[in-house]
Amino acid sequence: MFQAVIHGLLLALGLILPLGAQNIFVFNQGANHKSLNKALPVVITAGLCDTLLILLAVFGVSLILNHYPSLQLIIYIVGLIFLLYMAWTLWYEKSSSNDGSDLAISAKKQISFALSVSLLNPHAIMDTIGVIGTSASLYSGYEKVAFTAATIFISWFWFFGLAIAGKQVGMFDKSGKFIIILNRVSSIIILFVAALIIKNIINM
Repeated sequence: MFQAVIHGLLLALGLILPLGAQNIFVFNQGANHKSLNKALPVVITAGLCDTLLILLAVFGVSLILNHYPSLQLIIYIVGLIFLLYMAWTLWYEKSSSNDGSDLAISAKKQISFALSVSLLNPHAIMDTIGVIGTSASLYSGYEKVAFTAATIFISWFWFFGLAIAGKQVGMFDKSGKFIIILNRVSSIIILFVAALIIKNIINM
């Protein structure tokens, strides 16, 4: 069981470390809000989405995508639309003002954007199916439960850590200029992810 836990921890960490739209957005919201509590919607949503994808992969439900290319295409297109909208919003988003009024993304938008970069991100879905799902098939019984719990733990730990790190960075940015730059860098990275999705659609 110990081996399954270590395998799950290292595998999940390796998958979640790369700079992607999901990580950028969680960090961004931590930096944008004056209170960490106001960034909790994006953290909780991202954590729940990852938990759902991991569970689907472990139980093999998400493998349905491999058998229905048209379903993959729908996910690509819907995900692309959400990413383009999010990139546009972040580019024109202002930072929290110095007088304490919070101009950052609302909780409703945080949840919708987090859902889009988590559940409608083809790369995240394929990583979960191809890597975590395949690795989980190596285990059974309590070992599979331990492996699954370890991967889920890393996701939640990582998203909370990103939000906290973003909050620390935001505290040092009294002028708000860094946050504006961060928003625009985030927008460019998300556009890059969108470009990769367009490439995948063309190659399908």
